[in-house]
Parts: sequence; C-alpha cells; structure tokens
Amino acid sequence: MPVSRRAFILGSTAPVILAQRRTAEPKPNIVLILAEDLGAWLLGCFGNKEIRTPNLDLLARSGSRFASHSVSTLGSAASRATLLTGRLPRQHGIGESPGQAGPPAKFRGEILISDLLAASGYECGFVGKWDFGEQAKPQHGFRAWSTLAAQERGPAFESITPNAVQFLEARKPEQPFFLVVSHPSPRVPYDGLPQKYYDLYAKTAFDTLAWLPVVASASQDRELMKDPVGSLRKCAAAISALDDQIPPLVSVLDKKGIRDRTLVIFTASNGLLAGRHGLWSAGRGSDPINLYAEAVETPMIWNWPGKVPVEGTRSELAGSYDLFPTLCELAGVAAPKDRNLCGRSYLLPMTNQPLPRKEPWRSLVFASYGGAEMARDPRFKLVLRANGAGPNELYDVRADPREFTNQYDNAKFLTVRNSMTESLRQWREKYV
Repeated sequence: MPVSRRAFILGSTAPVILAQRRTAEPKPNIVLILAEDLGAWLLGCFGNKEIRTPNLDLLARSGSRFASHSVSTLGSAASRATLLTGRLPRQHGIGESPGQAGPPAKFRGEILISDLLAASGYECGFVGKWDFGEQAKPQHGFRAWSTLAAQERGPAFESITPNAVQFLEARKPEQPFFLVVSHPSPRVPYDGLPQKYYDLYAKTAFDTLAWLPVVASASQDRELMKDPVGSLRKCAAAISALDDQIPPLVSVLDKKGIRDRTLVIFTASNGLLAGRHGLWSAGRGSDPINLYAEAVETPMIWNWPGKVPVEGTRSELAGSYDLFPTLCELAGVAAPKDRNLCGRSYLLPMTNQPLPRKEPWRSLVFASYGGAEMARDPRFKLVLRANGAGPNELYDVRADPREFTNQYDNAKFLTVRNSMTESLRQWREKYV
C-alpha cells in the first residue's frame, strides 16, 4: 500500500517524539512501604475473609498486584537487602541473624536503589527498621534518616508514621523523592497496640483460615500454637493496626496534589504460617526449615493513579530480586552491570504494557534459606535441602495449592523433578 510523504515523516519521527515526551515527564515519586511476617494470604485482597485490611485492599483494588510474588529468603533483614539491592543474600552479605553491629564487608560496597536515585536527583528518605548495621548515621544516599533503636521491637507506629508524614510534607513539588517506610511488624509478640485493635477480634473464631493443630516438627514460636485462635486474634490485631498506617501517607500525597505523580508500593520481607501446616512462624517455624507458600509468598501491590491499572492482577511469577531493576527502569537510571543481578524489570507488565515478543517473562522463581532451596514454576514447586541430600519436596501446586502431598518420590513426576533440580543448580552456581 503506498505511503504518503507526510505519513512517512510522521511515522519515522514518532519514536523520537515519544522519547522526548517521556524525557519531558517529571521523574515519578516512589513510596516503598515494607512489613515483616506478612504473607500475602493474610490480606483481604488475597482472599482472607476474617482479617480486616480495608486500606491495603483499597490500595490493591485501585491499583495492581502480583498473584504470586516470592521473596528470595525468609530472613527479614536479608530479604529487605535483596529488595533494595536486587542481589541475593549470598551476594550482598546480610545474613539471617538480625541486629548486626555493623554491615558486613560485602554490604559496605553494595549499591542500593537509593544510591542510584540520589545520584540522579532524588531526595531519599528512610524511616523505620534498618537492621543492616551502623544505623545511627545516614547511609546509601538517604539524607532524611529516622531509624529505630536496634533493640526496639513491636509496632513503633507512633514514630514511624509521623516521621514518614513529616518527610512527605517537607517535599518540594519540583524535586522527586524516594521514601522507604520500614515497619518491624506485624510480628511476635503482637503487643503494645491500642486496645481497639484487640477488641476487633475478641470474638472472631477464624473458621476460614484453615489452621491445623501443632505438628511434631513445629519449632520457632511453637508456644503460640497452644492457643491458635488466641494467637490469631493478636496477630490479626497487629495486621489491622499496620493497615491503618496507609491512609496518613496517601492523604499527604493527595493534599499536596502529587498523588498522580507518586507510585506507592507495599510489600513484606517474609511471610507467616500463622497456624497453617500446624506451624506458626515462617521458615524456622519447623525443623527442618520449610519454604511453604504462606512463608515465601508476600504481597506486592502497586498503586499509581493513571499509570497502573485498577483492579489489576498479574499472573507472572515475580521475585523480590525483581524490584531493584524495575525501579531502575521506572526512574530512568541504569542498573549497574557488574552486580550479577538475577532479577528483571516488570515495569511493562505492571503498567499493562506488552513485553517484547522475543523476551517473554521467565517461568521460574527461586529462593533459599538455611540450607533449603526452592524453585517454582506455574505448576510445580521443588524444595531441596542440603544440596539435595534431603528431606526434599515436590508439589503440584496447581492441583495441591496448600502443599499437602509431597510428590518428590512419585515416578510420574521424575522428569519434572530432574529438570527443576538442574535449574536450581544452575541458579545456585550462576549467582554468587
């Protein structure tokens, strides 16, 4: 079909025009809200019918979420470090034990997303639980700095949320910002909350949460399984209290007229079994360590009016190591090429744009913790311990989403088991 000269010129210059428009747009603001011990299954937007999380549900309903988002490890500090660096614990050096006196040698040289954003003109702020050592002084491009004492436990909402609000209120419209709000909750012992939150669940039976009586392998927080319903009432209170920390932040963004220029992200460093499988904690809730879905899968919610689709649910398997390259692409900064990153940006899927035809989304996510390793694809999940010495597990998560039936020794799945074992070996050896 013949093409007119005018159409040819307009067509040939369209990419340039689009690039100029993209360049002209102000850099987006980013608010990253982190929780601990909060599996995706505990939120209403992921199907929970008894724990009240109306604000997070609204954030998800007016934005998008991943149906399956896995952390790379179950150590809370190590997992947060992966979110901020895109690197695995064996790469960034933050171990599984909390409260390190100083950052390990590896972490001192790490590049956090805040380092890159600060260098590109962002005002970066950190509020809440740092837990990477030397928390008395600002680090890694964060100029606004308000961290909790290393020994401080409990919700600490009375300091975290006001300090986060103060940071947002002080921002100038012309300067983009990146704010991390890091909550050390909801986590055991679930105390120190206003009584109204405990009253919310005083008569709740939690009939729909499918908790089971304590099992012989129960380990960390086993004592909470002596009274599962009583423990769930306190845990649910802490989750609802965390949920109430969302509106003050969004309200400031609305008041300043920058809501449509600000991406709000909510996620957690690790999940929680909370009675599922007869266990309470996450990975260390059992001996041997487990990597059940309730412990590994965390919420990843994006809310950005006009940019992220409302009521969106993404089916891609995403990992916590994907956030770093995603934020790099979002802010227009180059991810460092010498970091051996295993993640990939999901900015296009999360904004409902197609991926390049020759670069489809991968089919596997990986995690490791305390000698246990996991590989998961859309149908199967493999857990190896002690480099395959066992005990090992294989689940058909499509038919058995609660991971009750171990198919590792089922000859019917031998090919799948061997293929995923090889994929896990390659991942282990490639990303060091």
